Amino acid sequence: MNESLVVNDSSAAGEPVSWMEAESLDQHNGSLELSTAPLDFPVNPWDIMLCMSGTIIACENAIVVAIIFYTPTLRTPMFALIGSLATADLLAGMGLILNFVFQYVISSETISLITVGFLVASFTASISSLLAITVDRYFSLYNALTYFSDKTLQYVHLMLIVTWGVSLLLGLLPVLGWNCLHEPASCSIVRPLTRSNVMLLATSFFAIFVLMLTLYFKICKIVCRHAHQIALQQHFFATSHYVATKKGVSTLAIILGTFGASWLPFAIYCLVGEREYPSVYTYATLLPATYNSMINPIIYAYRNSEIQRSIYMLLCGCFQANGSYRSRSPSEV
Repeated sequence: MNESLVVNDSSAAGEPVSWMEAESLDQHNGSLELSTAPLDFPVNPWDIMLCMSGTIIACENAIVVAIIFYTPTLRTPMFALIGSLATADLLAGMGLILNFVFQYVISSETISLITVGFLVASFTASISSLLAITVDRYFSLYNALTYFSDKTLQYVHLMLIVTWGVSLLLGLLPVLGWNCLHEPASCSIVRPLTRSNVMLLATSFFAIFVLMLTLYFKICKIVCRHAHQIALQQHFFATSHYVATKKGVSTLAIILGTFGASWLPFAIYCLVGEREYPSVYTYATLLPATYNSMINPIIYAYRNSEIQRSIYMLLCGCFQANGSYRSRSPSEV
């Protein structure tokens, strides 16, 4: 779902044009695309913001990946999915940085195609990992008695294989030929991706978003039903139960709200936007989408008490490989 971020406009004399001049020259080509000529103009500030976003994303998620990898007590299905999400976001952040470097330092269509494919695969894996986490949370509540079993580990491994397999396949499509480098008329708002490719990615996002919305609605119903059953057993609806239920519902609303606010503008623009539109629209919708990978480690990792404990022990120099404490289920996170 991503891009090589340079505007493809030039003056009539064929001389390099600054990004601001490029956006004002009739705005005949507003899609973001690769540069195949030496860049003598100032760096696009939108590209700088994307690179800065990628740097923050990479740093945040690298810590999460390292903590999960080096902490034996976090080798559970739940943390495997969180690790998959952090790995995908880490790769996405690195992809944004590499995209910036290759765009302004190296002029090569092959490298640029690889970078675009890398970004598509990374962000697809990130969104798919969010779906996998949602499915895991649902089953941890729906099948609470059998959640901690070998069967759970098997379906988590299956979800990871499907997640990364599909992501890799979508990332390879532009590299293997599904691009518009030789057919400019088929370009989308993000060059070198074709319009059909971008529409496929956007449609897939909407399908995942609807599925997540449905699952979280069911999770909310299960949580409320459990709270009501506990209240009936105790013959009153305790304040603590009300607070816990309200907190759970609020957390679900924050998760869905953050995900939707980050990706929906760009996904919608992918469907309605044309390559002739000003590139600023693409930048303005794409940048918030990257913020989702910046927020993910805060929602899914840093708020987790076990990861907080691991970070604290590591920073204090008292990290113990054989430390033991109870691993919680996803429904408790």
